Amino acid sequence: MKKIMLVTLALLLFGTTAGSVRAGSVECPEPSDLEETSMDDEKELRKALEKIIPKVYAQGDDADMYSEWKIITAKSFPKTVGDNHNEVYYEMAINFCGKDVAEKSWLVRIHFPKWEGKSASNAEGQIFLAKNKEKGWFVWFRYH
Repeated sequence: MKKIMLVTLALLLFGTTAGSVRAGSVECPEPSDLEETSMDDEKELRKALEKIIPKVYAQGDDADMYSEWKIITAKSFPKTVGDNHNEVYYEMAINFCGKDVAEKSWLVRIHFPKWEGKSASNAEGQIFLAKNKEKGWFVWFRYH
């Protein structure tokens, strides 16, 4: 019951603030196209993020504000279960694209220090990623 209430609250918050954040559209991948990963893949993911994060965030007039960043969290979604700060994102991933996709995906939370004191919603980003068997790591959803 607690989990359902948390998910409902998160969806209400995310849904009501959508106009003030930079939520992207959900592009659900085919589960059969995704590679099985484990926490052993974290180092490879972090290396891929060096190219992914600038492509996802450093665009347009605010590009410079995203030029500095630090990873807060990089976890496979199943590893977020029981983690009060991150489990809600796993529930979102399941809601958006189903359990098969969520179980093969990762949550990456990013801190952008140049936004501190200017915009709380832009100071932290959350992206959902998976690893395609042929093309490697990719973002299938960006919340902030």
